[in-house]
Amino acid sequence: MNTRRRQILKELNLLPVWRLKSDTTQHSEAAEPYVAANENSPLPSESVKSTAQSSPIAQMDWNQLKAAVAHCVECPLSQTRTQTVFGVGAENADWLFVGEGSGAREDEIGEPFVGQAGKLLDQMLAAIHLKRGEQVYIANIVKCRPPNNRNPSANETAQCEPYLTRQIALIRPKLIVALGKVAAQNLLKCDDSISSLRGKVHDYSGIPLIVTYHPAYLLRSLPEKAKAWKDLCFAQTTMQSLR
Repeated sequence: MNTRRRQILKELNLLPVWRLKSDTTQHSEAAEPYVAANENSPLPSESVKSTAQSSPIAQMDWNQLKAAVAHCVECPLSQTRTQTVFGVGAENADWLFVGEGSGAREDEIGEPFVGQAGKLLDQMLAAIHLKRGEQVYIANIVKCRPPNNRNPSANETAQCEPYLTRQIALIRPKLIVALGKVAAQNLLKCDDSISSLRGKVHDYSGIPLIVTYHPAYLLRSLPEKAKAWKDLCFAQTTMQSLR
């Protein structure tokens, strides 16, 4: 643990580090069983889950987690950001939408999906009778903007993973929707294509997960909107089956 992270944890009164069972594990045990359509989908590795559960981050409440993200300097993205982009929405939402990382506008405002892609996402939510901030939480794989909107590196996503893992444990969503390849591959620990991941119910630590296209991609590839609409209908049907 580097000096800066230790200082932050000390300020948050999270030292010494106690090895307690995380909310993520409790949620997984409490979840109602279901059969995923893609039973061969790779799950987060045991080593990754073990590390996440024993991390001090896994014990944080919402305020502590937000403060830790705001002060994080664990990867080079912290050197080029304007501010971190934590996430937005209902903190007990049934729906969790996860993108890859923030763009220039998000970096400026500090909220995910506020540019043109955000407007399209809001339209996608409205199409299935959802609204930003109500029943929905929106987050990203990484909390800082990658320069020039490039994909985040493996090291960058690894450093941010405990934060997202804790967000998911606190939210306890009924369904996760991965927006785009980067989000899907990182959540499912795979390198499969979007086309092969769509149309199936995957599993993320006991939570059903569905994959669709990122709104930014849809803005560049308008014909794919029909496929995204199909994914949203599939997600809505899946959610209804969980109630």
